Amino acid sequence: MGPWAVPWMMFWLFCLLPSARAQTKIPLETVKSWADAFGGELYSVVTKYSGSLLLQKKYKDVEPTLKIKEVDGLELVKKFSEQMESMLRRKVEAVERLVEAAEDADLNHEYNSSLEFDYYNSLLINEKDENDNYVELGDEFILEPNEHFNNLLVNTTYSDIQLPTNVYNKDPDILNGVYMSEALNPIFVDNFERDPTLTWQYFGSATGFFRLYPGIKWLPDENGVISFDCRNRGWYIQAATSPKDIVIIVDVSGSMKGLRMTIAKHTIITILDTLGENDFVNIIAYNDYVHFIEPCFKGILVQADRDNREHFKQLVDELQAKGVGTVNKALTESFKILREFRDAGQGGLCNQAIMLITDGAVEDYEAVFEKYNWPDRKVRVFTYLIGREVTFAPNVKWIACNNKGYYTQISTLADVQENVMEYLHVLSRPMVINHDHDIIWTEAYMDSALPQSEELFASQAQSLLLMTTVAMPVFSKKNETRSHGILLGVVGSDVPLRELLKLAPRYKLGVHGYAFLNTNNGYILSHPDLRPLYKEGKKLKPKPNYNSVDLSEVEWEDQDEILRTAMINGETGYLSMDVKVPVDKGKRVLFLTNDYFFTDISGTPFSLGVVLSRGHGEYILLGNTSVEEGLHDLLQPDLSLANEWIYCITDIDPDHRKLSQLEAVIRFLTGEEPDLECDEELVQEVLFDAVVTAPMEAYWTTLALNMSMETDAGVEMAFLGTRAGLMRSALYVGSEKISNRKFLTRKEKESIFTMDHFPLWYRRAAEHPPGSFIYSIVSEDDSEGGGLPKVVTVSTAVAVSVDGKMGIAAAVGVQIKLELLQRKFWMSMQQPNDSDCSALDGACPLSCQDDILNCFLIDNNGFILVSKRPAETGKFFGAVDGSVMTQLLNMGMFRRVTMYDYQAMCKVPYHHHSGARPLLSPIYAFLAAVKWLISDFLIFLLEFNMSSFWHSDNLADAKAVFHHSHRHKKHDTLQPCDTEYPVFVYEPAIKETNGLIECGDCQKMFVAQQIASSNLLLLVTDATCDCSVFPPVLLDVKEVKYIASVKCERMRSQKLRRRPDTCHAFHPEENAQDCGGAAEVSVSPTLLLLPLGLLLR
Repeated sequence: MGPWAVPWMMFWLFCLLPSARAQTKIPLETVKSWADAFGGELYSVVTKYSGSLLLQKKYKDVEPTLKIKEVDGLELVKKFSEQMESMLRRKVEAVERLVEAAEDADLNHEYNSSLEFDYYNSLLINEKDENDNYVELGDEFILEPNEHFNNLLVNTTYSDIQLPTNVYNKDPDILNGVYMSEALNPIFVDNFERDPTLTWQYFGSATGFFRLYPGIKWLPDENGVISFDCRNRGWYIQAATSPKDIVIIVDVSGSMKGLRMTIAKHTIITILDTLGENDFVNIIAYNDYVHFIEPCFKGILVQADRDNREHFKQLVDELQAKGVGTVNKALTESFKILREFRDAGQGGLCNQAIMLITDGAVEDYEAVFEKYNWPDRKVRVFTYLIGREVTFAPNVKWIACNNKGYYTQISTLADVQENVMEYLHVLSRPMVINHDHDIIWTEAYMDSALPQSEELFASQAQSLLLMTTVAMPVFSKKNETRSHGILLGVVGSDVPLRELLKLAPRYKLGVHGYAFLNTNNGYILSHPDLRPLYKEGKKLKPKPNYNSVDLSEVEWEDQDEILRTAMINGETGYLSMDVKVPVDKGKRVLFLTNDYFFTDISGTPFSLGVVLSRGHGEYILLGNTSVEEGLHDLLQPDLSLANEWIYCITDIDPDHRKLSQLEAVIRFLTGEEPDLECDEELVQEVLFDAVVTAPMEAYWTTLALNMSMETDAGVEMAFLGTRAGLMRSALYVGSEKISNRKFLTRKEKESIFTMDHFPLWYRRAAEHPPGSFIYSIVSEDDSEGGGLPKVVTVSTAVAVSVDGKMGIAAAVGVQIKLELLQRKFWMSMQQPNDSDCSALDGACPLSCQDDILNCFLIDNNGFILVSKRPAETGKFFGAVDGSVMTQLLNMGMFRRVTMYDYQAMCKVPYHHHSGARPLLSPIYAFLAAVKWLISDFLIFLLEFNMSSFWHSDNLADAKAVFHHSHRHKKHDTLQPCDTEYPVFVYEPAIKETNGLIECGDCQKMFVAQQIASSNLLLLVTDATCDCSVFPPVLLDVKEVKYIASVKCERMRSQKLRRRPDTCHAFHPEENAQDCGGAAEVSVSPTLLLLPLGLLLR
């Protein structure tokens, strides 16, 4: 190597090293002075225009007269429970009166096959023909809007009758039943007069008619069809039968191809729809071999909750017919499962049944029954013979009749519904013969059958849309039919869950507290974090699993399910948990220690929980003032009350329904309405708060009159709220100039007091040091019209202290234009040209407007309020600058908190044969089989019975589905899933930090400085160093994907549940020989051609 080689290599080595460009130095003192100047200017504006210092002084002045009482959570939950029990008992008594009246009416009624009787048909009422005469069964029926019934048009003096389209409205059985049940009308009215909190009362008949009070006009769907059948509803089925363990066996041999398979699938779906969360189920398909349609469920039964039923429906749709059918192995497998569950004390522990769906049985299966079911016959066997072929009818009927079951033959899709319902009548016999009137309470559900359901979805808090039903069976008491156990129907009454939660007043639960209810199965009945709806396009729809959301999926911090277990067992007690509460659509989080108090509600399968947050959440403020003084201040025009809270009961007396809560309180205090029933403790708190906050009106008015449009342009509104739900507000600009008109209105429910929660600006301020302000900006995807955010909401809490106890009395704030914040920011972020730069290391004089700097104002969750680039406003800072956000996380100034959502909806790729949709309508499935129909038309003529098609919804559905299929576009569908997502939280103990980031060929400096008395941070970064080697830090929501074995284990797991108290499985007097027969058959060639005509149009 020559002498020149070493220096030459050194030169190349130097060239290969990154050329470290000199970084932009950002003087720390300069950034601190900017932050101090901006913070001082901001504090001055928001304290001045909110009047926070005045309000704090006013509450400080009354501290000597205040009392702070510690809430006894256990006493509170017991008191609420007793009140709920009393309310629900009144509903039970109303239902019992209806049951007694219905059974007496039936006892005194003699069936008349030629009875002629006009009644109010809810579809036909008020309808006229071309001659302006009322149509038959459609006489004049006066309807008036009623606030108690969600402003629907109703008739509170009379009930009317609804029938599904496929039930003939003048059938003798219908006419006799309707005539007999006329006796319920005076009882409906009397019940409502006795208990004006009652809502819908009804009688669902076993023949298919539905008597509803108050009477309404029932509207058909877009195809002119009424598909609602009361016998399909959960309340009817639960009241008619005890818990059931069911194994459905379906024949998928080659002979089941075509229409038979379609009918079999629809039969399974219909059976699944008769099951509820107290029932257990599995489905076995058989041909040459036996297989569980969900392999994960092999050898077990699973709870028939909505999740599992929908899962089964999707799998049923994928069944294909092939091979040779051998039923013995399937029967053996079914009996084994049922016996194992029975012996292990699992499942429903009451009725057990096998549903056999086949087009024929030729084997010698008697030995299976002898080995597994005789002589006790603990398992009933119901058989469904599919198709027109009658050769195997005696065999299939023999199976049912010798196993206490029922046999039916199903030749058409339209026959499915009525034939499946027969098994419910058989299971109800023991209860009917014994005359056991069990009271049942349903799980939470949303009644989308009534008109205006979509408007209700949009107008109410999601968790308060749900209801439960109390129901009781109605039996024939005639001695001559006693052994037949004739179920006449079911009587029920709805209880909206919001009515129950009114008994747990919001003001007693503190800023973050709430009450919730769950069922014996651990499912949520009501909870402020329950989200039963999701958006599909612009429409709100119920989620597929909305009423089988487990308590552990909402209170997910309860990792060991201690709370869930105690509540399901009906225990009374309490426990504490540190919880992370998502707010602002999951973009922010509150860290709370919550105390959970719980007890059961006697006489129901429900448990009640009350949650109080530790600290100020467990104190109630009690102030005292005279009615005269308080009343004067209540009459000020800037004052309003939380209209969803119950200060006075206004929804019972029709004269009070039009009153707002404020009007009602004033009338109560002035003695104008002595009949008003009001919560005196809450009214007293409101009076006290009205007096303390009264000076704010004059203060705000004076400011508005003397406002400088030059320096303070952009301050739009001042507002305050107190723990009693009292609100005051004042405008600093004309109402037409307000940037966010939804704020403090029902259109922005997060900003007002509701039954579910305190306003978000109040809740966030309560967890921030008193006197310090919370600045909130809507994120980019939540801003109105999808544009850039325009306003910032600023709020602070007002605390009071008495005897060492601190309570939050109120929160006060302003709403300002973002422009004002930006203007103040840029004015503060610069050094004068004559600055003394001698002591500063770095560029001087310096300004945030310089090209070498990027300056950001971000909040404590990392969202940008101010940036040089307006498009970044409202974005998460990590998405804009991943390098600095990563460094702030590494240094501990921010931390990442992982949150979970077990009620999420995730996109799944488009799949033409989607789960249950084709099975929802019999004719849809029929149309799907068109190819088969054309190729096997002769067999179709022999096998498809069209006679029952005439009085069904199938023709209308056929047309709708056919046209829909042509305009159907491929799109992703949504299905329930679990997700995890990050929330980023600033650590307030770190006031300032700075650092250098190695970015390849340069070093990037940044300085972060806390803005005093706020939740804001000033971030100044070097704009000249490209640090794009660092990926962005995103707020991505990720679906939690479970590996197959874990997913299966989760699906198989049987969570703790409490079984219903009663069971009626068998009765010695039962007439087991009433076990079914062949269905009537007739073919009409004219009707047969109708669907083909529809297809050709």
